[in-house]
Amino acid sequence: MLMKPQLTQTRTPFLLLKPPIYAGNHGNASALLLPISRHKKNNSVRARFIPSSIKAVASTATDDDQKPTSVKAIVTVKLSVGGFLSNLGIARGLDDIKDLLGKTLLLELVSTHLDPRTGLEKETIKGYAHKTSQEEEEVKYESSFEVPADFGEVGAILVENEHHKEMFLKDIILTGFSNGPVHINSNSWVHSKHDNPQKRVFFANKSYLPSQTPDGLRRLREEELVILRGNGKGERKSFERVYDYDVYNDLGDPDSSANLKRLVLGGKQHPYPRRCRTGRQRTEKDPLSEKRSSSVYVPRDECFAEVKQLTFSANSVYSVLHAVVPSIETAIIDADLGFPYFTAIDSLFNEGLNLPPLKNQNKEFLRTLLPRILKAITDSEENMLRFETPETMDRDKFFWFRDAEFCRQTLAGLNPCSIQLVTEWPLKSKLDPKIYGPPESAITTEMIERDIRGFMTVKEAINQKKLFILDYHDLLLPYVSKVREVKGTTLYGSRTLFFLTPDGTLRPLAIELTRPPMDGKPQWKEVHVPSWDATSIWLWRLAKVHVLAHDSGYHQLVSHWLRTHCATEPYIIATNRQLSVVHPIYRLLHPHFRYTMEINALAREALINAGGIIETSFAPAKYSGELSSAAYDQQWQFNLQALPADLINRGMAVEDPSAPHGLKLTIEDYPFANDGLLLWDAIKEWVSDYVNHYYPNPSLIESDQELQQWWTEIRTLGHADKKDEPWWPVLKTPKDLIQIITTIVWVTSGHHAAVNFGQYTYAGYFPNRPTVARTNMPTEDPSEEFWKNFLKKPEGALLQCFPSQIQATRVMAVLDILSNHSPDEEYLGDTIEPAWAEDPIIKAAFERFNGRLTEIEGTVDERNANRNLKNRSGAGVVPYELLKPFSKPGVTGKGVPYSISI
Repeated sequence: MLMKPQLTQTRTPFLLLKPPIYAGNHGNASALLLPISRHKKNNSVRARFIPSSIKAVASTATDDDQKPTSVKAIVTVKLSVGGFLSNLGIARGLDDIKDLLGKTLLLELVSTHLDPRTGLEKETIKGYAHKTSQEEEEVKYESSFEVPADFGEVGAILVENEHHKEMFLKDIILTGFSNGPVHINSNSWVHSKHDNPQKRVFFANKSYLPSQTPDGLRRLREEELVILRGNGKGERKSFERVYDYDVYNDLGDPDSSANLKRLVLGGKQHPYPRRCRTGRQRTEKDPLSEKRSSSVYVPRDECFAEVKQLTFSANSVYSVLHAVVPSIETAIIDADLGFPYFTAIDSLFNEGLNLPPLKNQNKEFLRTLLPRILKAITDSEENMLRFETPETMDRDKFFWFRDAEFCRQTLAGLNPCSIQLVTEWPLKSKLDPKIYGPPESAITTEMIERDIRGFMTVKEAINQKKLFILDYHDLLLPYVSKVREVKGTTLYGSRTLFFLTPDGTLRPLAIELTRPPMDGKPQWKEVHVPSWDATSIWLWRLAKVHVLAHDSGYHQLVSHWLRTHCATEPYIIATNRQLSVVHPIYRLLHPHFRYTMEINALAREALINAGGIIETSFAPAKYSGELSSAAYDQQWQFNLQALPADLINRGMAVEDPSAPHGLKLTIEDYPFANDGLLLWDAIKEWVSDYVNHYYPNPSLIESDQELQQWWTEIRTLGHADKKDEPWWPVLKTPKDLIQIITTIVWVTSGHHAAVNFGQYTYAGYFPNRPTVARTNMPTEDPSEEFWKNFLKKPEGALLQCFPSQIQATRVMAVLDILSNHSPDEEYLGDTIEPAWAEDPIIKAAFERFNGRLTEIEGTVDERNANRNLKNRSGAGVVPYELLKPFSKPGVTGKGVPYSISI
């Protein structure tokens, strides 16, 4: 959109410096005129000083008919809010005086054009913005400018914050131009000039490839990227906006305890994606580890926690981790205490758990923030932690007990991206037999054919693609002996085999649990199958608990944390370091990265850290980080993060040009894949429209230096440990770029939604998805007494195997909040970004995208109503809605946000 005033003057303006404010005048200078003159080519500049309104007026001594354009700037600043994180904001005292004098923000308009006579950048037009109004959440400032006729388009604004505190600048709108207003959507923290004298630059909403950047903006575009990259030195300060890479060397706390020392994740020994560098000092007891701190640096514009309307996600998670969880730990004195009866588990949803007073916390604020789980008790200082009954439990109290539901959830539950087709028989480990024992599986052909003989042989089942597996054998087996040294937990390698029945549902065939040679004992492995005698039935149920604990750990550490949060952070860092904010690809990706770095920092602080929620409550215990590094090393490939490629890789689909989405699914009723492919296609169509608009000529891709540096940096710095892998896509054509961006967008939106927002629905009643198995199988080296007790009361063995009371309630509180959509959630394709709206072609493409997503909503509803699709409907079955694009706030089990926002 053009921003140039429609006038025809060619003279260059010369502008006045801001006039001084004289002491003793008390700011009342309405009659004060400051005549200042400079002589240059017959031009003169005159300025008037009026309280609360300083105008920079450019006028010429001749040619009165060539008038400048009067332009008004309206600046919107969001008020920041105090809370648990900090109390930043528009300070009182000195800053109020600045507001009164109209000296809050110094604005400078920047032309897109160079001066035709000198070939240099045109002089900026300066003006102070004065406060005009304050509403509950926003403050408005205004400034007036006289823009000469030959100034050209306004391409950017320089901003200097005269306050002593930072402020959150929402947007600037320039009105008065004949061809409409100029919009500058900043949504950024502007530091105080007292912290950093560097002015901030905000570009107008028009996007440019680097080669198309107007000459007047070229230097600013390049310099802004240099600032964002930083110099890689020193400790980062909270107001800085520097993006740089580092390894995960801040999860441990060796200075507090030798038991809290952790390996560095990232590097040859333990490959891992990179995180944002903070530059904190190294610990005293381990020179490889970085000191932990109460708040973790994230670049300032990644941190929205103090802005009203944006407090919900971060503050809620923070409050659960730092107020509620410690209270649970105080309330339940015995950390190893299990649930004595199933009714004790039910009481968490009925009576609740009394919590001691929440120290140093605003109770009313907490209750407002966490209304689902914190119920106030009348006339009492205590709080009641009472959980909402998850929808699964509400529909069918015994859902978790049924084998059919166990199978269904591999396709339509919380972790639907682990199941794979069996293509080789017999099953065999790839681990070193000298260390881990015989590689052959104990699951035999005879065992399986006993169950499927009425349908087919094993060979026929494999040829007809009827056998499927959850395989955590080789990933977990190397950790078994280490994890078993941790008190109150155990581990096996596991394989779970399923058969695809004629009605399209899965049936469980066998669970194999393996212990490697350890403690002088040989390898132990045992197969459990669904049975008809009481003892075998209970052993089968216990084997399921172990497999579910493995699946829960894998889900949280790999499907969720590694593949979405962790793998995305390098994309965010590279995007900010290498793509200018005016680059169209930056503007396409930006909404998909909101809040992620702040949430990741919070995870490093209290979720995945040494002694954090994951380590104390999930199966791999203190080896959780190490295990996710092993999964990254063995399994993660960028090209396989694309949904179609992932399905093909797991044998769950084959390419078929005649089929919908170009894929034929191996299991036709696979809800995650069916709905996911609808979403994938919609995203790809939108990204294609966008990329093809800005890159009509394929040669523009290879000549775009910012874009090429971005992709190089993601591969060689962000995912440095994988930089030499052959599977990285090349970036030479628009088609390459479309595939890369569709993959990134899918991961941050669809994939994350599928593995996150159903957490409370499926794991809120923890017997359905126990996070840890605390006891070995009764058949593994049992004592006489243990076996006797098992036979006498098998239910007791099951309850003993389940997580402890403290583990279960802690995880339930966290999952409730992680499954929650905030009131201001930004859903994929729901609201158009301002920069997209300014280009009519992009706006039309976005409206088509929005229409496709609305259609998907209807399609999902139709599928859930189809009684033939038994993996997503049936008596007591929760319909599969995790990939329905839109949702209301709360724990809804649906809704796909743009970004990994929680």
